[in-house]
Amino acid sequence: MTLWFVFALMTAAAIFAVLWPLGRGHQPPSDGNEANVYKDQLAEIDRDVAAGLIGAPEAEAARVEVSRRLLAAADSERTPATRSSLRWRRVAAVLALVGVPILAVVTYLPLGSPRLGDFPLAMRAHTPDGTQPLDNLVAQVEQHLEKNPTDGRGWNVLAPVLARLGRYDDAVRAYRNSITYGGDNAERRADLGEAIAGAAGGIVTSEAKTEFERAIALNADQAKASYFLGLAAEQDGRTADAGSIWRAMLAKAPADAPWRPLVQAALARLDATAAPALPDSTMAAAKDMSEGDRSAMIRGMVDRLATRLKQNGDDVEGWLRLVRAYMVIGDRDKAKSAQTDARQAVANDAERLRRLNEGLKNLGLDG
Repeated sequence: MTLWFVFALMTAAAIFAVLWPLGRGHQPPSDGNEANVYKDQLAEIDRDVAAGLIGAPEAEAARVEVSRRLLAAADSERTPATRSSLRWRRVAAVLALVGVPILAVVTYLPLGSPRLGDFPLAMRAHTPDGTQPLDNLVAQVEQHLEKNPTDGRGWNVLAPVLARLGRYDDAVRAYRNSITYGGDNAERRADLGEAIAGAAGGIVTSEAKTEFERAIALNADQAKASYFLGLAAEQDGRTADAGSIWRAMLAKAPADAPWRPLVQAALARLDATAAPALPDSTMAAAKDMSEGDRSAMIRGMVDRLATRLKQNGDDVEGWLRLVRAYMVIGDRDKAKSAQTDARQAVANDAERLRRLNEGLKNLGLDG
């Protein structure tokens, strides 16, 4: 209530400052009016008397007549116009003084929020729940897009949020609308393909692959599309093609590219699938071995890899190959143990630890 009172005083002071001059009378300009003519005549009478041109009685009579005319002229020039003008200025001042606040209140009550409660500092400083506001925001954007379905910018904002929430089918629709109403480009095609793959449980379907190929056609350096095309090749069993795609990405990527660890982990996964790698002579000899001897040889190579990593634990790709090798030969317990050893070995290097965790996630172990 105090704040309203202060605002009222400030408003009244501002209005008075502006309207006060309008309420004051003023003298009309005297240059060139009828009164000046009569004043000159009085002065001329005095000069004639001094020169002896007229007698004193005639001069006095002339003064009386000219003075009467002077008073009448001054009264006729000033009183009606000045009083009328002053009266209207004062009426305007009163109307402004009363009308402006009334108009402000009448406008604010239907358009403002006079009943809005206080918003204490504690509530403003409180960090709200992260999920609920996002859901509310998504709902508001969706309502807006229902009324404005051709808003390409709105679809472009909504689509990645839906994908992040796991609503892949809705994200696919949003990305398609974003392309239709916001324009086609490589990034949107790659995002659409990713959403289609997400809706398929991570499988790069033919429909998703088509979108990635369209993205590459628009921009040959589109990283997301290239990665998923490599993933499609891996899922099809074409590991050589997948490795070729990912190595080409790394070859022309800047050192600080944010997706480098993901591609490196994917390559490590490919290498681990064939791990442990054997020399050609060993492979030739392995053809004549029995199944038991072949398994023993592979286990021996896995053990040697494990021994090497215990001596030099900085080799992230080596740890990933070891974990994958244990999974291939069906020894999941040793894979878990190798995972723990790997984390301990690179615990002091944040970058290596991040790459390791990313690779372990891709291998299906807890990251």
